[in-house]
Amino acid sequence: MSQDNWERDALKQIALAGIQEQRRARRWGIFFKLLGFGYLFLLLIIFMSGPMGPGAKKPGPHTALVDIQGIISESSQASADLVTQGLRQAFRDKNTVAVMLRVNSPGGSPVQSAYINNELRRLKAEHPDMPVYAVISDVGASGGYYAVVSADYIYADASSVVGSIGVRMDGFGLVEAIDKLGIERRLMTAGENKGLLDPFLPVDPREKAHVQRLLDNIHAQFVDAVKTGRGDRLKGSDEELFNGLIWTGDEALALGIIDGLGSPGYVAREVIGQENIVDFTPRQDIFRRLADSFGAAMGRAIVNLSEPVIR
Repeated sequence: MSQDNWERDALKQIALAGIQEQRRARRWGIFFKLLGFGYLFLLLIIFMSGPMGPGAKKPGPHTALVDIQGIISESSQASADLVTQGLRQAFRDKNTVAVMLRVNSPGGSPVQSAYINNELRRLKAEHPDMPVYAVISDVGASGGYYAVVSADYIYADASSVVGSIGVRMDGFGLVEAIDKLGIERRLMTAGENKGLLDPFLPVDPREKAHVQRLLDNIHAQFVDAVKTGRGDRLKGSDEELFNGLIWTGDEALALGIIDGLGSPGYVAREVIGQENIVDFTPRQDIFRRLADSFGAAMGRAIVNLSEPVIR
């Protein structure tokens, strides 16, 4: 029996030692994985905010660049908060020779676009000797054009899409669809007009007229900003310029919507005379970008579905 007990104890100890070794190996594996992820995360933060990132500065005189890329909204990379922050830094840098706004945006929020336009006008008044250029790449339409129309000079490529000086509000109607499906619509509101433009109810002419007045008001503000920014450089009638049409860069040049044709590099080198370009564009923090990439923006898109947009 003692021999059997000894063998049993020995096997038990061997098994326990094996289990402990597996646990130890698993713990070390988890540790090294976390260490690797932490190292990669640290490198990403250094890249985004360190000397290799977009805020890196080159010594000496330079053309200060601020990007407006994508949809203009409060939560996007082209938000008024980020763009105006970059503009302030660019204007106040002692080595800035000229400020360049590089635009690639189909528009978005009229409020955010107006914020950018108003801040640009304020900074120009505060720094009257600082020339401001806007350069449109693929698209500078609607709110993308509204945001930069106060620049001293606007350039684009001959094939750029420019203009769309108008306002729209998207919606849909499902009245006939729910009738055919036998669905009963139940809507309860406190406030006579709280169900404004409900897609499951027929259009109320009074509500439609109210929304049209709202859109016309926003459009008038947009038109006023264009006339203030462009002045007598505009060619053509109001009906031709402000009806929401888009044009190519060369057509926009003929209409006085822009001042010339060229890329950002061309404008910095040949027009401004300072090809040393320093990017002052602030970037969204990494945590917000990761959150958006996992779908946080979907909820905002649903909430904003019925908001007026300039695009």
